[in-house]
Amino acid sequence: MTTQAHKDDLTEMFLAGVAAADPVRAVDKALTDAPIQAVTGRLILLAIGKAAHGMLQAAMDHVAHNANVTAIAVTNYENHREIAGVQCFAAGHPVPDESGIKAGQAVRALLDGIGAEDHVLALISGGGSALLPGPVEGLSLDDKAAVNQLLLATGADIEQTNIVRQGLSLFKGGGLLRLAAPASVRSLILSDVIGDDLRVIASGPTVAPIADRQRGIEILKDLGVWEDVPPAAREVLASEQSRSDLPKSNATLVGSNGLSHAAMAEASKRRIEKIDTPLDGPVTQAARRVVDAAMAAPRGTILAFGGETTVVLTGDGRGGRNQELALRVALLAEQAGLTGDWMFLSGGTDGRDGPTDAAGAIVDQGSLSRMRQAGIEPEARLANSDSYAALQASGDLLMIGATGTNVADLQLFLKL
Repeated sequence: MTTQAHKDDLTEMFLAGVAAADPVRAVDKALTDAPIQAVTGRLILLAIGKAAHGMLQAAMDHVAHNANVTAIAVTNYENHREIAGVQCFAAGHPVPDESGIKAGQAVRALLDGIGAEDHVLALISGGGSALLPGPVEGLSLDDKAAVNQLLLATGADIEQTNIVRQGLSLFKGGGLLRLAAPASVRSLILSDVIGDDLRVIASGPTVAPIADRQRGIEILKDLGVWEDVPPAAREVLASEQSRSDLPKSNATLVGSNGLSHAAMAEASKRRIEKIDTPLDGPVTQAARRVVDAAMAAPRGTILAFGGETTVVLTGDGRGGRNQELALRVALLAEQAGLTGDWMFLSGGTDGRDGPTDAAGAIVDQGSLSRMRQAGIEPEARLANSDSYAALQASGDLLMIGATGTNVADLQLFLKL
């Protein structure tokens, strides 16, 4: 087989993993197994995240024809479309914007005056944290966006990021659940987090917070950016957090990275070995782990990883964690003297890696040579956080378009 044929095989496996995270199928199964209960009041459907539209449309197929239904969907711009009878919002991700604020205001207005006879079905997926910003009193969107940018630039992991966000938000860390009281609340959650901690997915709007505000301060100090945080945000985090016990709710996981891995294995034409340890943490360390595992693997093996790495920005180029991981793996494989044919795919299941139109990249033993022949020095591009340009020059970008779902990242290493 040619290199391109092998790349096509890896891409098909990756797409099988994406398909397994189909939000329509996930919600349909959950509501078939446990149908929506009839209520005497209103049925409120709130879909928040990159998979919001698919999850909502599936849920609406399970709503009784005579139900008093009100629905809101909030998703990213790439996945946005209008749905009849639904108030649909497109908002910014990964950095919150004014459209997200308007969406948050609409959600809050809908929940005002809610009664015990009402029922809320919350459909939560990855990306919901940025898409539905609700700054606490005294905080502006610019303040929240500045904090978010600091966290992105320092390579904070998803748990650290969410602890800080929860301390600044009306919706996160169980905030949505509080606003919905005294109505009953049920959540169906599509996980973009390895380990599926419901408190972390979309910053846990319908579950208990991960930690208190003091822990958020400690994280920002550990990352060395506390003094760069806007004064209003520092003041909020330093204030006392008075919160009553959370109302009861029912939260169910309906899709995850692990299910996508099983689908990739089923689609594989070769023996596949799943690496159970999440591929997370700094991208430099993750790349080393991939190459070490590849060096030790027998030929003819596909190694499968899953997780989300973190990147520290060191320049003003374009890229994302998957693109940078792929480029670093190519460089480390060269340094380690990995011989023979090989290729490595790293992609985001949402189809968007960082602020780019690529899902990630598929590099092989010839990628660095193609870059250099095009006048691109990969090390220099990495130093400028510009992996996109390097991978574009070598023809290695993974382009699949927005998928309407998100269960974190998937990685495949084929050693021929």
